[in-house]
Amino acid sequence: MMQRPRNVLLIVVDQWRADFMPWLGADFLRTPNLDRLCRQGVTFRNHVTTTVPCGPARASLLTGLYLMNHRAVQNTVPLDARHMNLGKALRRIGYDPALIGYTTTTPDPRTTGPRDGRFTYLGDLMEGFRSVGAFEPTMDGYFGWLAHKGYRLPERREDIWLPEGEDAVPGATDRPCRIPAELSDTAYFTDRALTYLKGVNGKPWFLHLGYYRPHPPFIAPAPYNTMYSPAEMPGPVRQADWREEAGQHPLLDFYLRGISQGSFFHGAGGAVTGLDEASIRLMRATYAGLISEIDDNLGRVFAYLEETGQWEDTMVVFTSDHGEQLGDHWLLGKIGYFDESFRIPLVVKEAGQPARPGAVESAPTESIDLMPTILEALGGEIPRACDGSSLAPLLRGGPPAGWRDALHYEYDFRDIFYSRPESHLGLQMDESSLCVIQDARFKYVHFAALPPLFFDLERDPHQFTNLAGSPDHAGLVKDYAQRALSWRLRHAERTLTAYRATPEGLEDRGTNT
Repeated sequence: MMQRPRNVLLIVVDQWRADFMPWLGADFLRTPNLDRLCRQGVTFRNHVTTTVPCGPARASLLTGLYLMNHRAVQNTVPLDARHMNLGKALRRIGYDPALIGYTTTTPDPRTTGPRDGRFTYLGDLMEGFRSVGAFEPTMDGYFGWLAHKGYRLPERREDIWLPEGEDAVPGATDRPCRIPAELSDTAYFTDRALTYLKGVNGKPWFLHLGYYRPHPPFIAPAPYNTMYSPAEMPGPVRQADWREEAGQHPLLDFYLRGISQGSFFHGAGGAVTGLDEASIRLMRATYAGLISEIDDNLGRVFAYLEETGQWEDTMVVFTSDHGEQLGDHWLLGKIGYFDESFRIPLVVKEAGQPARPGAVESAPTESIDLMPTILEALGGEIPRACDGSSLAPLLRGGPPAGWRDALHYEYDFRDIFYSRPESHLGLQMDESSLCVIQDARFKYVHFAALPPLFFDLERDPHQFTNLAGSPDHAGLVKDYAQRALSWRLRHAERTLTAYRATPEGLEDRGTNT
Protein backbone atom coordinates (compact mmCIF):
# COMPACT_ATOMS: atom_id res chain seq x y z
CA MET A 1 0.00 0.00 0.00
CA MET A 2 1.26 3.45 -0.91
CA GLN A 3 1.18 6.31 1.57
CA ARG A 4 -2.10 8.20 1.61
CA PRO A 5 -1.44 11.87 0.75
CA ARG A 6 -2.14 14.50 3.34
CA ASN A 7 -2.29 17.21 0.68
CA VAL A 8 -3.05 17.37 -3.05
CA LEU A 9 -1.70 19.93 -5.51
CA LEU A 10 -3.63 19.74 -8.80
CA ILE A 11 -1.89 21.93 -11.39
CA VAL A 12 -4.02 22.69 -14.45
CA VAL A 13 -2.36 24.79 -17.14
CA ASP A 14 -4.20 26.06 -20.20
CA GLN A 15 -3.60 25.04 -23.83
CA TRP A 16 -0.36 23.06 -23.32
CA ARG A 17 -0.13 20.23 -25.85
CA ALA A 18 1.48 16.91 -25.07
CA ASP A 19 4.36 17.01 -27.55
CA PHE A 20 5.79 20.09 -25.77
CA MET A 21 6.99 17.90 -22.90
CA PRO A 22 10.78 17.36 -22.62
CA TRP A 23 10.24 14.08 -20.73
CA LEU A 24 8.37 12.79 -23.79
CA GLY A 25 11.01 13.89 -26.27
CA ALA A 26 10.66 17.65 -26.75
CA ASP A 27 14.38 18.25 -26.24
CA PHE A 28 14.11 21.79 -27.63
CA LEU A 29 12.42 22.83 -24.36
CA ARG A 30 13.95 23.48 -20.92
CA THR A 31 11.63 22.70 -17.99
CA PRO A 32 13.82 21.55 -15.08
CA ASN A 33 11.03 21.68 -12.49
CA LEU A 34 8.56 19.72 -14.56
CA ASP A 35 11.38 17.27 -15.34
CA ARG A 36 11.91 16.83 -11.62
CA LEU A 37 8.23 15.98 -11.20
CA CYS A 38 8.52 13.46 -14.04
CA ARG A 39 11.55 11.84 -12.36
CA GLN A 40 9.58 11.31 -9.16
CA GLY A 41 6.22 10.40 -10.65
CA VAL A 42 4.64 8.68 -13.64
CA THR A 43 4.27 10.47 -16.98
CA PHE A 44 1.41 9.38 -19.21
CA ARG A 45 2.35 9.27 -22.87
CA ASN A 46 -1.08 8.49 -24.30
CA HIS A 47 -3.33 10.95 -22.49
CA VAL A 48 -6.19 13.04 -23.87
CA THR A 49 -8.80 15.49 -22.75
CA THR A 50 -12.18 13.98 -23.50
CA THR A 51 -13.45 17.21 -25.04
CA VAL A 52 -12.57 20.78 -25.96
CA PRO A 53 -12.61 23.78 -25.48
CA CYS A 54 -11.95 25.10 -21.98
CA GLY A 55 -15.37 24.97 -20.29
CA PRO A 56 -16.38 21.48 -21.45
CA ALA A 57 -12.84 20.16 -20.89
CA ARG A 58 -12.73 21.41 -17.31
CA ALA A 59 -16.24 20.10 -16.68
CA SER A 60 -15.07 16.62 -17.73
CA LEU A 61 -11.83 16.85 -15.74
CA LEU A 62 -13.60 17.93 -12.54
CA THR A 63 -16.77 15.80 -12.77
CA GLY A 64 -15.21 12.65 -14.23
CA LEU A 65 -17.97 12.62 -16.86
CA TYR A 66 -17.86 12.43 -20.63
CA LEU A 67 -19.35 15.34 -22.54
CA MET A 68 -22.33 13.16 -23.49
CA ASN A 69 -23.22 12.96 -19.78
CA HIS A 70 -22.39 16.35 -18.24
CA ARG A 71 -23.68 18.22 -21.36
CA ALA A 72 -21.86 21.50 -20.70
CA VAL A 73 -21.15 21.12 -24.38
CA GLN A 74 -19.52 24.47 -25.17
CA ASN A 75 -18.10 27.51 -23.43
CA THR A 76 -21.12 29.52 -22.18
CA VAL A 77 -23.41 26.42 -21.96
CA PRO A 78 -24.50 25.77 -18.34
CA LEU A 79 -23.34 22.83 -16.22
CA ASP A 80 -26.25 21.00 -14.60
CA ALA A 81 -26.12 21.62 -10.84
CA ARG A 82 -27.03 18.01 -10.05
CA HIS A 83 -23.64 16.67 -11.12
CA MET A 84 -21.12 15.74 -8.47
CA ASN A 85 -17.71 17.32 -8.97
CA LEU A 86 -14.30 17.02 -7.35
CA GLY A 87 -14.83 20.09 -5.18
CA LYS A 88 -18.14 18.88 -3.76
CA ALA A 89 -16.80 15.35 -3.29
CA LEU A 90 -13.76 16.61 -1.38
CA ARG A 91 -16.00 18.54 1.00
CA ARG A 92 -17.71 15.26 1.91
CA ILE A 93 -14.41 13.94 3.30
CA GLY A 94 -13.45 17.05 5.22
CA TYR A 95 -11.36 19.04 2.74
CA ASP A 96 -11.93 22.71 1.92
CA PRO A 97 -10.94 22.62 -1.77
CA ALA A 98 -9.19 25.84 -2.76
CA LEU A 99 -9.01 27.06 -6.34
CA ILE A 100 -6.64 29.50 -7.98
CA GLY A 101 -7.52 30.42 -11.54
CA TYR A 102 -10.77 29.42 -13.18
CA THR A 103 -13.06 26.61 -14.34
CA THR A 104 -15.04 28.48 -17.06
CA THR A 105 -18.32 27.17 -15.67
CA THR A 106 -21.66 28.74 -16.61
CA PRO A 107 -24.14 28.17 -13.74
CA ASP A 108 -27.34 26.18 -13.98
CA PRO A 109 -30.00 28.83 -14.80
CA ARG A 110 -32.56 26.93 -12.70
CA THR A 111 -30.57 27.80 -9.56
CA THR A 112 -30.67 31.56 -10.17
CA GLY A 113 -32.35 34.09 -12.45
CA PRO A 114 -31.81 35.40 -16.00
CA ARG A 115 -30.43 38.72 -14.70
CA ASP A 116 -27.58 36.96 -12.90
CA GLY A 117 -24.41 38.73 -14.08
CA ARG A 118 -22.65 35.41 -14.61
CA PHE A 119 -24.66 35.01 -17.81
CA THR A 120 -22.91 37.97 -19.41
CA TYR A 121 -19.44 36.48 -19.71
CA LEU A 122 -17.66 33.29 -20.72
CA GLY A 123 -17.78 31.43 -17.42
CA ASP A 124 -17.38 31.52 -13.65
CA LEU A 125 -16.24 29.21 -10.84
CA MET A 126 -17.59 25.70 -10.41
CA GLU A 127 -19.66 25.07 -7.30
CA GLY A 128 -17.81 23.32 -4.47
CA PHE A 129 -14.49 25.15 -4.74
CA ARG A 130 -13.40 28.15 -2.70
CA SER A 131 -11.58 30.78 -4.72
CA VAL A 132 -8.31 31.93 -3.18
CA GLY A 133 -6.99 33.61 -6.33
CA ALA A 134 -9.72 34.53 -8.77
CA PHE A 135 -9.18 35.17 -12.45
CA GLU A 136 -12.78 35.08 -13.57
CA PRO A 137 -14.91 36.98 -14.30
CA THR A 138 -13.10 38.67 -17.18
CA MET A 139 -9.71 38.50 -15.42
CA ASP A 140 -10.80 41.08 -12.82
CA GLY A 141 -8.78 39.40 -10.07
CA TYR A 142 -5.56 39.72 -12.04
CA PHE A 143 -6.09 43.29 -13.19
CA GLY A 144 -7.07 44.29 -9.66
CA TRP A 145 -3.83 42.73 -8.37
CA LEU A 146 -1.85 44.77 -10.92
CA ALA A 147 -3.54 47.97 -9.79
CA HIS A 148 -2.89 47.06 -6.16
CA LYS A 149 0.78 46.54 -7.02
CA GLY A 150 0.86 50.12 -8.32
CA TYR A 151 0.99 49.25 -12.00
CA ARG A 152 -0.69 51.89 -14.12
CA LEU A 153 -3.13 50.05 -16.35
CA PRO A 154 -3.72 51.39 -19.87
CA GLU A 155 -7.20 52.60 -20.83
CA ARG A 156 -7.73 49.26 -22.58
CA ARG A 157 -6.24 47.05 -19.94
CA GLU A 158 -5.68 44.15 -22.38
CA ASP A 159 -3.07 46.34 -24.09
CA ILE A 160 -0.55 45.04 -21.56
CA TRP A 161 -0.27 42.11 -23.99
CA LEU A 162 0.70 44.25 -26.95
CA PRO A 163 4.35 44.16 -28.05
CA GLU A 164 6.65 46.67 -26.42
CA GLY A 165 7.68 49.62 -28.61
CA GLU A 166 5.78 52.33 -30.47
CA ASP A 167 6.56 50.82 -33.87
CA ALA A 168 5.62 47.27 -32.86
CA VAL A 169 3.12 45.52 -35.10
CA PRO A 170 0.73 43.04 -33.43
CA GLY A 171 1.22 39.44 -34.51
CA ALA A 172 3.89 36.79 -34.16
CA THR A 173 6.81 38.56 -32.51
CA ASP A 174 9.87 38.13 -30.33
CA ARG A 175 9.28 41.50 -28.67
CA PRO A 176 8.24 41.33 -25.04
CA CYS A 177 4.76 42.23 -23.92
CA ARG A 178 4.35 45.47 -21.99
CA ILE A 179 3.88 43.81 -18.62
CA PRO A 180 7.09 42.72 -16.85
CA ALA A 181 7.58 39.09 -15.83
CA GLU A 182 7.25 39.87 -12.13
CA LEU A 183 3.71 41.19 -12.83
CA SER A 184 2.61 38.62 -15.42
CA ASP A 185 -0.50 36.53 -14.95
CA THR A 186 1.78 33.53 -14.29
CA ALA A 187 3.46 35.46 -11.46
CA TYR A 188 0.01 36.41 -10.14
CA PHE A 189 -1.16 32.80 -9.87
CA THR A 190 2.09 31.79 -8.19
CA ASP A 191 1.83 34.67 -5.71
CA ARG A 192 -1.72 33.60 -4.85
CA ALA A 193 -0.59 29.98 -4.42
CA LEU A 194 2.24 30.85 -2.03
CA THR A 195 -0.05 33.17 -0.08
CA TYR A 196 -2.58 30.36 0.33
CA LEU A 197 0.01 27.73 1.26
CA LYS A 198 1.57 30.00 3.87
CA GLY A 199 -1.83 30.55 5.44
CA VAL A 200 -3.19 27.01 5.80
CA ASN A 201 -1.55 26.73 9.21
CA GLY A 202 -0.81 23.02 9.23
CA LYS A 203 -4.20 21.78 8.04
CA PRO A 204 -4.43 19.16 5.27
CA TRP A 205 -5.16 20.97 2.03
CA PHE A 206 -6.27 20.55 -1.57
CA LEU A 207 -5.25 23.23 -4.04
CA HIS A 208 -6.32 23.49 -7.68
CA LEU A 209 -3.54 25.72 -9.01
CA GLY A 210 -4.52 27.01 -12.43
CA TYR A 211 -2.31 28.88 -14.88
CA TYR A 212 -3.57 30.86 -17.88
CA ARG A 213 -0.53 30.05 -20.01
CA PRO A 214 0.57 29.04 -22.56
CA HIS A 215 -2.91 30.17 -23.69
CA PRO A 216 -2.93 33.11 -26.13
CA PRO A 217 -2.28 35.95 -26.60
CA PHE A 218 1.01 34.47 -27.80
CA ILE A 219 3.34 37.09 -26.38
CA ALA A 220 5.78 36.62 -23.51
CA PRO A 221 7.39 38.97 -20.98
CA ALA A 222 11.14 39.47 -21.00
CA PRO A 223 13.33 37.41 -20.78
CA TYR A 224 11.03 34.60 -21.94
CA ASN A 225 10.28 36.33 -25.24
CA THR A 226 13.76 35.48 -26.57
CA MET A 227 14.55 32.37 -24.53
CA TYR A 228 14.08 30.18 -27.61
CA SER A 229 15.05 30.65 -31.22
CA PRO A 230 12.45 30.01 -33.93
CA ALA A 231 15.02 27.78 -35.60
CA GLU A 232 14.89 25.45 -32.56
CA MET A 233 11.16 24.91 -32.97
CA PRO A 234 9.60 22.05 -34.93
CA GLY A 235 7.92 23.22 -38.11
CA PRO A 236 4.16 22.94 -38.70
CA VAL A 237 2.57 19.71 -39.91
CA ARG A 238 0.26 20.68 -42.74
CA GLN A 239 -0.51 20.31 -46.43
CA ALA A 240 1.25 22.64 -48.87
CA ASP A 241 -1.88 24.76 -49.23
CA TRP A 242 -4.66 25.32 -46.71
CA ARG A 243 -7.28 24.61 -49.39
CA GLU A 244 -5.99 21.04 -49.60
CA GLU A 245 -6.68 20.68 -45.87
CA ALA A 246 -10.11 22.30 -46.24
CA GLY A 247 -11.15 19.65 -48.75
CA GLN A 248 -10.93 16.94 -46.10
CA HIS A 249 -14.20 17.82 -44.35
CA PRO A 250 -16.88 20.57 -44.26
CA LEU A 251 -16.19 21.35 -40.59
CA LEU A 252 -12.47 21.81 -41.24
CA ASP A 253 -13.29 24.02 -44.24
CA PHE A 254 -15.41 26.25 -41.97
CA TYR A 255 -12.64 26.74 -39.44
CA LEU A 256 -9.92 27.34 -42.00
CA ARG A 257 -11.98 30.07 -43.62
CA GLY A 258 -13.14 31.69 -40.40
CA ILE A 259 -10.41 31.81 -37.73
CA SER A 260 -8.70 35.20 -37.38
CA GLN A 261 -5.29 36.01 -35.94
CA GLY A 262 -6.85 38.50 -33.53
CA SER A 263 -7.87 35.70 -31.16
CA PHE A 264 -4.21 34.72 -30.69
CA PHE A 265 -2.24 37.95 -31.08
CA HIS A 266 -3.83 40.91 -29.32
CA GLY A 267 -4.66 43.61 -31.86
CA ALA A 268 -3.69 41.56 -34.93
CA GLY A 269 -5.75 41.14 -38.09
CA GLY A 270 -5.97 38.68 -40.94
CA ALA A 271 -6.75 34.99 -41.21
CA VAL A 272 -4.62 32.35 -39.49
CA THR A 273 -4.11 30.74 -42.90
CA GLY A 274 -1.99 33.77 -43.74
CA LEU A 275 0.74 32.72 -41.29
CA ASP A 276 3.85 31.50 -43.10
CA GLU A 277 6.24 28.95 -41.61
CA ALA A 278 8.60 31.62 -40.25
CA SER A 279 5.72 33.24 -38.34
CA ILE A 280 4.61 29.89 -36.96
CA ARG A 281 8.11 29.03 -35.74
CA LEU A 282 8.30 32.48 -34.11
CA MET A 283 4.92 31.93 -32.47
CA ARG A 284 6.07 28.52 -31.23
CA ALA A 285 9.22 30.04 -29.74
CA THR A 286 6.99 32.44 -27.78
CA TYR A 287 4.73 29.54 -26.75
CA ALA A 288 7.82 27.69 -25.51
CA GLY A 289 8.90 30.79 -23.57
CA LEU A 290 5.51 30.95 -21.83
CA ILE A 291 5.96 27.28 -20.90
CA SER A 292 9.37 27.97 -19.36
CA GLU A 293 7.89 30.89 -17.43
CA ILE A 294 5.35 28.49 -15.89
CA ASP A 295 8.14 26.03 -15.10
CA ASP A 296 10.18 28.69 -13.28
CA ASN A 297 7.14 29.61 -11.21
CA LEU A 298 6.32 26.00 -10.43
CA GLY A 299 9.86 25.79 -9.10
CA ARG A 300 8.96 28.45 -6.52
CA VAL A 301 5.92 26.44 -5.37
CA PHE A 302 7.83 23.15 -5.28
CA ALA A 303 10.68 24.77 -3.33
CA TYR A 304 8.28 26.07 -0.69
CA LEU A 305 6.70 22.64 -0.22
CA GLU A 306 10.14 21.10 0.17
CA GLU A 307 11.40 23.79 2.56
CA THR A 308 8.36 23.29 4.80
CA GLY A 309 8.52 19.49 4.77
CA GLN A 310 5.30 19.05 2.80
CA TRP A 311 6.65 17.67 -0.48
CA GLU A 312 6.64 14.02 0.67
CA ASP A 313 3.10 14.32 2.06
CA THR A 314 1.70 15.89 -1.10
CA MET A 315 0.27 14.21 -4.15
CA VAL A 316 1.09 16.39 -7.18
CA VAL A 317 -0.87 16.15 -10.43
CA PHE A 318 0.17 18.18 -13.47
CA THR A 319 -2.06 18.44 -16.54
CA SER A 320 -3.69 20.79 -19.04
CA ASP A 321 -7.30 21.40 -19.98
CA HIS A 322 -6.65 20.87 -23.71
CA GLY A 323 -4.04 21.26 -26.43
CA GLU A 324 -3.34 23.78 -29.19
CA GLN A 325 -3.06 23.41 -32.97
CA LEU A 326 -0.07 25.82 -33.18
CA GLY A 327 -0.34 26.06 -36.96
CA ASP A 328 -0.63 22.33 -37.61
CA HIS A 329 -3.21 21.70 -40.32
CA TRP A 330 -3.18 25.51 -40.82
CA LEU A 331 -5.16 25.90 -37.58
CA LEU A 332 -4.77 27.74 -34.31
CA GLY A 333 -6.75 26.99 -31.16
CA LYS A 334 -8.48 23.89 -29.85
CA ILE A 335 -11.18 22.68 -32.19
CA GLY A 336 -12.37 19.83 -34.33
CA TYR A 337 -10.85 16.36 -34.21
CA PHE A 338 -7.06 16.57 -34.67
CA ASP A 339 -4.72 15.13 -32.03
CA GLU A 340 -2.99 18.46 -31.38
CA SER A 341 -6.14 19.82 -29.74
CA PHE A 342 -6.80 16.76 -27.56
CA ARG A 343 -3.47 15.22 -26.53
CA ILE A 344 -2.28 16.81 -23.29
CA PRO A 345 0.35 16.28 -20.57
CA LEU A 346 -0.28 14.27 -17.44
CA VAL A 347 2.21 13.64 -14.65
CA VAL A 348 1.22 12.17 -11.27
CA LYS A 349 3.53 12.04 -8.23
CA GLU A 350 2.15 10.06 -5.33
CA ALA A 351 2.91 10.93 -1.72
CA GLY A 352 5.74 9.10 0.01
CA GLN A 353 7.95 6.82 -2.08
CA PRO A 354 6.41 6.39 -5.55
CA ALA A 355 6.31 2.83 -6.89
CA ARG A 356 7.43 3.75 -10.43
CA PRO A 357 9.56 6.91 -10.23
CA GLY A 358 10.42 8.22 -13.67
CA ALA A 359 8.16 5.75 -15.49
CA VAL A 360 6.44 6.58 -18.77
CA GLU A 361 3.09 4.81 -19.04
CA SER A 362 1.64 4.22 -22.52
CA ALA A 363 -1.78 2.81 -21.63
CA PRO A 364 -4.66 4.98 -22.91
CA THR A 365 -5.73 7.48 -20.25
CA GLU A 366 -8.31 10.26 -20.29
CA SER A 367 -8.99 13.45 -18.36
CA ILE A 368 -12.03 11.87 -16.70
CA ASP A 369 -9.62 9.59 -14.79
CA LEU A 370 -8.28 12.37 -12.54
CA MET A 371 -11.34 12.84 -10.34
CA PRO A 372 -11.51 9.16 -9.29
CA THR A 373 -7.71 8.98 -8.93
CA ILE A 374 -7.63 11.87 -6.45
CA LEU A 375 -10.72 10.73 -4.56
CA GLU A 376 -9.40 7.21 -4.15
CA ALA A 377 -6.02 8.50 -2.96
CA LEU A 378 -7.72 10.56 -0.24
CA GLY A 379 -10.12 7.81 0.83
CA GLY A 380 -13.20 9.34 -0.77
CA GLU A 381 -16.05 7.57 -2.54
CA ILE A 382 -16.02 7.56 -6.33
CA PRO A 383 -19.53 8.39 -7.62
CA ARG A 384 -21.16 5.58 -9.57
CA ALA A 385 -21.93 8.07 -12.37
CA CYS A 386 -18.21 8.75 -12.87
CA ASP A 387 -17.05 7.64 -16.32
CA GLY A 388 -13.34 7.63 -15.48
CA SER A 389 -11.22 5.04 -13.68
CA SER A 390 -8.62 5.54 -10.98
CA LEU A 391 -5.06 5.57 -12.28
CA ALA A 392 -3.77 3.93 -9.09
CA PRO A 393 -2.98 0.57 -10.81
CA LEU A 394 -0.99 2.38 -13.52
CA LEU A 395 0.91 4.37 -10.92
CA ARG A 396 1.98 1.16 -9.19
CA GLY A 397 2.52 -1.44 -11.90
CA GLY A 398 0.67 -1.01 -15.17
CA PRO A 399 -2.82 -1.35 -16.59
CA PRO A 400 -5.08 -3.95 -14.96
CA ALA A 401 -7.16 -6.50 -16.89
CA GLY A 402 -10.03 -4.81 -18.66
CA TRP A 403 -8.37 -1.39 -18.98
CA ARG A 404 -9.62 0.61 -21.99
CA ASP A 405 -7.99 -0.28 -25.31
CA ALA A 406 -8.63 3.03 -27.08
CA LEU A 407 -8.97 6.77 -26.52
CA HIS A 408 -12.36 8.46 -26.69
CA TYR A 409 -13.17 12.12 -27.07
CA GLU A 410 -15.97 14.38 -28.26
CA TYR A 411 -16.54 17.84 -29.67
CA ASP A 412 -19.73 19.89 -29.95
CA PHE A 413 -19.74 22.68 -32.52
CA ARG A 414 -23.17 24.23 -32.07
CA ASP A 415 -23.47 28.01 -32.50
CA ILE A 416 -22.29 30.25 -29.69
CA PHE A 417 -21.88 34.01 -29.82
CA TYR A 418 -18.31 33.94 -31.15
CA SER A 419 -18.51 30.95 -33.53
CA ARG A 420 -21.37 29.75 -35.75
CA PRO A 421 -20.49 26.53 -37.60
CA GLU A 422 -23.97 25.12 -37.03
CA SER A 423 -25.62 27.88 -39.06
CA HIS A 424 -22.91 27.84 -41.71
CA LEU A 425 -23.24 24.07 -42.24
CA GLY A 426 -27.04 24.08 -42.19
CA LEU A 427 -27.31 21.80 -39.15
CA GLN A 428 -29.64 21.62 -36.19
CA MET A 429 -28.23 22.51 -32.78
CA ASP A 430 -28.33 18.98 -31.35
CA GLU A 431 -26.78 17.36 -34.42
CA SER A 432 -23.67 19.58 -34.39
CA SER A 433 -21.40 17.08 -32.71
CA LEU A 434 -18.76 14.42 -33.25
CA CYS A 435 -17.12 11.61 -31.30
CA VAL A 436 -13.76 9.90 -31.81
CA ILE A 437 -12.44 6.43 -31.06
CA GLN A 438 -8.71 6.06 -31.60
CA ASP A 439 -6.24 3.29 -30.91
CA ALA A 440 -2.63 2.79 -31.95
CA ARG A 441 -3.56 1.87 -35.54
CA PHE A 442 -6.80 3.59 -36.56
CA LYS A 443 -8.86 6.68 -35.78
CA TYR A 444 -12.58 6.94 -36.51
CA VAL A 445 -14.50 10.23 -36.29
CA HIS A 446 -18.29 9.96 -36.26
CA PHE A 447 -20.47 13.01 -36.91
CA ALA A 448 -24.14 13.19 -35.99
CA ALA A 449 -25.09 14.72 -39.35
CA LEU A 450 -21.92 15.04 -41.45
CA PRO A 451 -19.74 12.48 -43.26
CA PRO A 452 -17.38 10.37 -41.09
CA LEU A 453 -13.59 10.29 -41.16
CA PHE A 454 -11.27 7.29 -40.91
CA PHE A 455 -7.47 7.42 -40.70
CA ASP A 456 -4.77 4.75 -40.83
CA LEU A 457 -2.39 6.14 -38.19
CA GLU A 458 0.41 3.77 -39.09
CA ARG A 459 0.60 4.91 -42.70
CA ASP A 460 -0.80 8.41 -42.20
CA PRO A 461 0.12 9.58 -38.67
CA HIS A 462 -0.73 13.21 -39.45
CA GLN A 463 -4.24 12.34 -40.64
CA PHE A 464 -4.19 13.87 -44.09
CA THR A 465 -6.04 11.07 -45.96
CA ASN A 466 -9.64 10.22 -45.12
CA LEU A 467 -10.34 6.55 -45.83
CA ALA A 468 -13.97 6.52 -44.72
CA GLY A 469 -15.19 6.15 -48.28
CA SER A 470 -12.61 3.56 -49.33
CA PRO A 471 -14.14 0.17 -50.24
CA ASP A 472 -10.99 -1.53 -48.92
CA HIS A 473 -11.64 -0.06 -45.47
CA ALA A 474 -15.44 -0.46 -45.32
CA GLY A 475 -15.22 -3.37 -42.89
CA LEU A 476 -12.88 -1.50 -40.56
CA VAL A 477 -15.07 1.62 -40.64
CA LYS A 478 -18.04 -0.53 -39.63
CA ASP A 479 -16.06 -2.16 -36.82
CA TYR A 480 -14.92 1.16 -35.35
CA ALA A 481 -18.38 2.69 -35.68
CA GLN A 482 -19.75 -0.26 -33.71
CA ARG A 483 -17.02 0.15 -31.07
CA ALA A 484 -17.92 3.83 -30.73
CA LEU A 485 -21.59 2.93 -30.28
CA SER A 486 -20.75 0.27 -27.69
CA TRP A 487 -18.62 2.79 -25.80
CA ARG A 488 -21.50 5.25 -25.66
CA LEU A 489 -23.93 2.56 -24.51
CA ARG A 490 -21.57 1.42 -21.73
CA HIS A 491 -21.19 4.97 -20.46
CA ALA A 492 -24.79 6.12 -20.63
CA GLU A 493 -25.80 8.12 -17.54
CA ARG A 494 -26.09 5.73 -14.60
CA THR A 495 -26.45 7.66 -11.35
CA LEU A 496 -29.46 5.59 -10.22
CA THR A 497 -29.36 2.57 -12.51
CA ALA A 498 -27.77 0.28 -9.90
CA TYR A 499 -30.68 0.66 -7.48
CA ARG A 500 -33.52 -1.89 -7.44
CA ALA A 501 -36.84 -2.02 -5.65
CA THR A 502 -37.29 -5.55 -4.25
CA PRO A 503 -39.78 -7.29 -1.91
CA GLU A 504 -37.13 -6.83 0.79
CA GLY A 505 -36.69 -3.13 0.04
CA LEU A 506 -34.09 -1.06 -1.80
CA GLU A 507 -31.12 -2.92 -3.25
CA ASP A 508 -27.92 -1.19 -4.40
CA ARG A 509 -26.03 -3.32 -6.90
CA GLY A 510 -23.50 -0.53 -7.41
CA THR A 511 -21.60 -1.64 -4.32
CA ASN A 512 -20.71 -4.86 -6.12
CA THR A 513 -19.50 -3.35 -9.43
